[in-house]
Amino acid sequence: MRIGLAGAGRIGARHAAALCELPEVEALVVADADAARARALAARLGGAPAERRAPGGPSSPEGAGSRRPAQTPTGSLGRAPGGADVRAVGEVGELFSAGLDGLVVAAATDAHADLVERALAAGLPVFCEKPLASDLDGTFQIVASAKKAGIPVQVGFQRRFDAGNAAAREALASGRLGWLHTVRSCSFDPAPPPAEYVPTSGGLFRDCVIHDLDLIRFVTGRDVVRVMASGANRGEDFFRDSGDVDTGSALLVLDDGTLAQVSATRYNAAGYDARLELFGSKDSIVAGLDERTPVTALPEHDEEHRDPYAGFLERFSAAYDAELRAFVDVVAGRRANPCPPEDALEAFYLAEACELSMREGRIVGAEEVRR
Repeated sequence: MRIGLAGAGRIGARHAAALCELPEVEALVVADADAARARALAARLGGAPAERRAPGGPSSPEGAGSRRPAQTPTGSLGRAPGGADVRAVGEVGELFSAGLDGLVVAAATDAHADLVERALAAGLPVFCEKPLASDLDGTFQIVASAKKAGIPVQVGFQRRFDAGNAAAREALASGRLGWLHTVRSCSFDPAPPPAEYVPTSGGLFRDCVIHDLDLIRFVTGRDVVRVMASGANRGEDFFRDSGDVDTGSALLVLDDGTLAQVSATRYNAAGYDARLELFGSKDSIVAGLDERTPVTALPEHDEEHRDPYAGFLERFSAAYDAELRAFVDVVAGRRANPCPPEDALEAFYLAEACELSMREGRIVGAEEVRR
């Protein structure tokens, strides 16, 4: 199959390398708002930038097997070490006439909604990094468009594909924990993002905590009925200046009475830390605790520790690979969509509820933000 990639930045480059390792991916077509960056990525992967493209219509919506172009784009393709042919095109819009079988969206957040809508109009299955859109209205619209088109849109909540989180879900479903009474999830970044990123990030709860919110729903299989959230600023002023917080916490009440606590911060110099803890009437388990987890047990021992995780790309490296493996299976029709847009909308609702609770200093019911 031929896969398109919109976005050649940090996460796009990581996805490109992973896609090239998948045996089904015969060709990868890369585009970015910065054409030079797309060409550089293609060159690093062993590809060649496209000089011209033969004319061809958009992909057929009749199924993955019918999405081959009438003509192959002209010019030689470079071959990546994993076996895929890699090509860069001049503009992102050219992806939709490149005879693709599927599209991976890893562009800037404000471009996500338009790219997903265009992929749906072209009949292309699409994988989109979260968020689907920069606001609730845009997310709601994409859910409606995907449902109408009947085309799969897989959202990039990679923590669902982490081996530990998947095992926690299975353990809970098996009855090993008994009845669940407490869930704790954390997302601790070792250092804050660049100051210029913060004003367009959506805020800590929409940008960061949304992963925890989705994971709690996914692992427990329960909905959240109300939240109480708070935030603080103890670090750089640019968070406060942008109306954001650098540290936040939320208490969630699930529909069966289980309590869940989420904590996040931009300042955890010990290293990147993302853990999920489940406490039940029979047993307690934790996902994300290993020799590289940046916590120190007291009293301290002289045991040698490995370097802590530097960031989310390293901590969830295998999960990123697994979610793209899943997307290729979705494109091929071998499995159902493991992370549909409806789930992304639910997580966005909860992030909105957390933001509202923090701003107004009160408990917010999930129904208050739902449409």
